[in-house]
Amino acid sequence: MPEVMMADVAETPTGKALRLWRALGADLNAALARGAARDAWPGAAAAAWLTHAALAALVLGAGLWLLAGYHAGFATLNGAAAALPGWLWQGLTVLGDERVAFALSLFLARRHPRVFWALIVAGAVAALYSRGLKPLFDAARPPAVLAPGGFHLIGPGHRSESFPSGHSVTAGVFFGVLALFARRRGWRALLLLLAVAAALSRTAVGVHWPVDVAFGLGGGLLAAVVGVWLARRSQWGVQNGSVHLAFVTVAVIVSIGLWFDDGGYHAVASVLQVLCAGALGAVVLGYVLLPLGRWGLIPIRKT
Repeated sequence: MPEVMMADVAETPTGKALRLWRALGADLNAALARGAARDAWPGAAAAAWLTHAALAALVLGAGLWLLAGYHAGFATLNGAAAALPGWLWQGLTVLGDERVAFALSLFLARRHPRVFWALIVAGAVAALYSRGLKPLFDAARPPAVLAPGGFHLIGPGHRSESFPSGHSVTAGVFFGVLALFARRRGWRALLLLLAVAAALSRTAVGVHWPVDVAFGLGGGLLAAVVGVWLARRSQWGVQNGSVHLAFVTVAVIVSIGLWFDDGGYHAVASVLQVLCAGALGAVVLGYVLLPLGRWGLIPIRKT
């Protein structure tokens, strides 16, 4: 009799939903364990070279500010950037959009949970740095200082809270974390180059001074180093499936914004929508459809 009653319960919608949820949870925990074994935590050498890169950016920013003033180098860099197409700078500058970073992280989350967790922790450190300094300094941006038409402006002309560049911080922390986990020097160099290009694009589109960019990039890279160090010492975000899924949910919610808002960079609006759709699709496929198929709870047609 108990067996019959249990079978009856299992056939109810509630019982079936519970069985599906447990299957998904078991599959996720197994995937996190495999993913954690896949990626080794970065060693001291990797942290050292990225720290040196961060310090170089900070020293450059401080040198510009002290020797030539806060606005130093803007006219030269902004004018030179005008020789390249606007869509290129728009594509590079959205790499520093927090929503883009969240969307890209979703492609890594399940297979590389240590990287995903490090990105979350490092992002929190970076947010304290960037959002703590912006209102403290409340520096005017180029559109608030320079005459309209006197410089090359692409996209919205933000006017306040210039220091440090938030997009540069995001680029530094995102590509910095990926560079720390990269196993080959070539990949590390490429990822660092992308961070630098995304940071420089903020001067190219006319909304940040080079000093903002240097301090943003340097702070973001340092946040990556600190974030990985903290993530390694508090791995509950890797080992606990519920915590992991909670941050994946946050990333999904943030990423949805890319579908509706291009941030004023219209040339890449369709690219942002494709990224949004791809990230959400990757989550549904990786966290729901494939696990249920492996457990035999949904049919998967074999070809």
